[in-house]
Amino acid sequence: MINNIFDTHAHYADSAFDCDRESLLGTLPQKGVKYVTVASSSIEDSAENSALAEKYSYIFSAAGIHPENISSTPENYLDIIENIIRNNKKVRAVGEIGLDYHYEGYDKDKQIKLFSQQLEFAKDMNMPVIIHSRDACLDTLNILKKYRPEGVMHCFSYSAETAQEIINLGMYIGFTGVITFKNAKKAIKALETVPLEKLLLETDCPYMAPVPFRGKRCDSSMIEYTAKKAAEIKNIPVQKLLDITCENGKRFYRINSEDF
Repeated sequence: MINNIFDTHAHYADSAFDCDRESLLGTLPQKGVKYVTVASSSIEDSAENSALAEKYSYIFSAAGIHPENISSTPENYLDIIENIIRNNKKVRAVGEIGLDYHYEGYDKDKQIKLFSQQLEFAKDMNMPVIIHSRDACLDTLNILKKYRPEGVMHCFSYSAETAQEIINLGMYIGFTGVITFKNAKKAIKALETVPLEKLLLETDCPYMAPVPFRGKRCDSSMIEYTAKKAAEIKNIPVQKLLDITCENGKRFYRINSEDF
């Protein structure tokens, strides 16, 4: 059985897990999952994920506001997030934060302001960031070049050229089960350019389940299929790729033996 799975971006506070969250999370370590980081999209998420990290030894969390949640975010949101971070040493990143221009009616200026505020906050807190970017490549790159955070571009969906720009900033890049899809040519080209030492694996669960589970609810154990595809592309054994990406995740989230 494979081991050393580090799911560096999951959403176990999502309602898709309400029916069996505890039983599922109780079994993942027996399926080769060594670590999980649960990313947040709202104040409520940030608090719930912090609680999950306290309850399960192998889970760490992030706190932050997704661009789609601007309208429901209070003015003092940074104070609330700071309180969550300072009260739980297992909150290891600010995120997920970024830009999303996918749906009609988005407010570009408000998204950029929220993104920039959280990047400044992360720098003040000396924490890495988890970046969400959809249909907003140029603005995302320009902002990242300005702030130059320690971070990961999660669920990478842009070109190989953009991947190289992200790598040049010293950041990591995370890939999901999308790389197993038949139409994943762009993601695979990007993955080919990412050095192994800057590669992270993630599920973005409950979304992005890899083939052969596409369309079903995803969980961290399914990274095995994403890892097999990535290992094929990188021409290394799947367990070696999982070992490398696990170490990368530990380094990014600053996880060491003292955390257990």
